[in-house]
Amino acid sequence: MIKFDVLSIFPEMFSSPLNFSLLKKAQEKGLLNICLHDIRNWANDKHKMTDDAPYGGGCGMVMKVEPVEKALAAIRSPEDDSLIVLMTPQGETFNQIIAAQLAEKKQIIIICGRYEGVDERIREHLVDREISIGDYILTGGELAALVLIDAVSRLIPDVLGNPESTLGESFSHNLLEYPQYTRPAEYKGWMVPDVLLSGNHAQIELWHKHESLRRTYQRRPDLLKKINLSGKDKKILEQIKLEDI
Repeated sequence: MIKFDVLSIFPEMFSSPLNFSLLKKAQEKGLLNICLHDIRNWANDKHKMTDDAPYGGGCGMVMKVEPVEKALAAIRSPEDDSLIVLMTPQGETFNQIIAAQLAEKKQIIIICGRYEGVDERIREHLVDREISIGDYILTGGELAALVLIDAVSRLIPDVLGNPESTLGESFSHNLLEYPQYTRPAEYKGWMVPDVLLSGNHAQIELWHKHESLRRTYQRRPDLLKKINLSGKDKKILEQIKLEDI
């Protein structure tokens, strides 16, 4: 089981997404433990302030270090096997490899930034890893945290009904997933490829690899630089390149 502890000033934002579909079932099965914490509970003034104006001037407000530090001290595992993650556009870009690394942890504490960001001392002294979900700005880290939780949870054993479900998914092996079809075999003249109806599993597997390489080459050729293609895969890729000329 993996435990997610989420620090936010708007924990209510998580209630609906975490109570549907896969994440809800995984929690009910005891495979996930997702705890939401309001950072305001660790603010020490009567107004429960978690932000203040930045030193040196500037627009907006900055999240204070003290409530965050106190919250982390209260919820961090005493076994010291937890990882503290700050969701920030300045972090490393989240991908499937990082998701797999996080899935090995027992406790992940996620700090959701707000306003103009967090006091730099949070980054310097309290955080193990800074993660971004892309090169754009969100109002806060809550939506990014939900993306991280969902992606990591799929990799935890028994969360998915079929453990092989993740093997062919896009980015699992730095290749985009091949096209998928289901019934009916024909709709408005739009046909399912004959090979998928043939029952020839060897040919279907070859088609899957061919189309996965084709889609990656056409849409994300940068991914091909990250993997060591087999000699067979290289021949398929050369064939695809010739087809596109």
